Amino acid sequence: MSSQPRKIENVAIIGLGLVGGSIGLAIAEHAPDITTKGYDADPKVRARANERGLAREVCETSSDAVNGADLVIFCVPVGKIAEAAADIAGSLGDDTIVSDVGSSKQSVARDLAAALSGQTIIPAHPVAGTEQSGPDAGFASLFENRWCILTPPESADEAAVTALSEFWESLGAKIEIMDAEHHDLVLAVTSHIPHLIAYTIVGTASDLEDVTRSEVIKYSAGGFRDFTRIAASDPTMWRDVFLSNKPAVLEMLGRFTEDLTALQRAIRRNDGEALFDLFTRTRAIRRSIIEQGQDDAAPDFGRDH
Repeated sequence: MSSQPRKIENVAIIGLGLVGGSIGLAIAEHAPDITTKGYDADPKVRARANERGLAREVCETSSDAVNGADLVIFCVPVGKIAEAAADIAGSLGDDTIVSDVGSSKQSVARDLAAALSGQTIIPAHPVAGTEQSGPDAGFASLFENRWCILTPPESADEAAVTALSEFWESLGAKIEIMDAEHHDLVLAVTSHIPHLIAYTIVGTASDLEDVTRSEVIKYSAGGFRDFTRIAASDPTMWRDVFLSNKPAVLEMLGRFTEDLTALQRAIRRNDGEALFDLFTRTRAIRRSIIEQGQDDAAPDFGRDH
């Protein structure tokens, strides 16, 4: 691969939901010189994406969308990456950079390499999102002051890595370079397990025989309400995330189970000191997240009512 400087002028977005749509809108606002073409397998999504202007041109096939692209970004559930990549095999230029936005990186790297052998592949993960999904969910500021983690293989062209980094920076993101295996472990802790816990708690509340569903909804306090927000996330995407990042998720789930058992023991033994120490440590982590600008310190997470 050439190490000559690369410039990204034409971007193809495959998948026009929350993240794909937000990329298109962010490019239009922050990098208007970049031409965008988009594609989604759902014709209704394509129609709505065209109405919202999520890409300068919304194409009827993925092959048309990637024609002439300097950068192709797959914004589909990680379980669909292999199929989506196979659909465009043979339609890419020799210097086209192929990337994605998935929350698990080892499986994506394998699927892209298998489908697009010889192509410049640099998996990526913008750590940004909401519980919303679909073409109406995207907005241009989604990536501002958020991390985008790149997990290039060791053989990756440095010029391509630089070009992709600069692309994400132009949309307002901060860049981190990380090994794919380490990424999957980190995200299992910070994202995947919290989602799994949220799905479980909301499901448990819904299944309680002594509490009606109407009472669960009516008397939801702040903590449960925030769990329901997370648990409202796209079920297809998260099903694929848990299956594609199974080793790291199971490892972190095992550690969480051990910690939960210790917490259960402290409550049973009236060990207030252990509980206080744990809650003090976790409160400090929350403050650090706010200090780094990754959340809002306003009451109720800055939500309007």
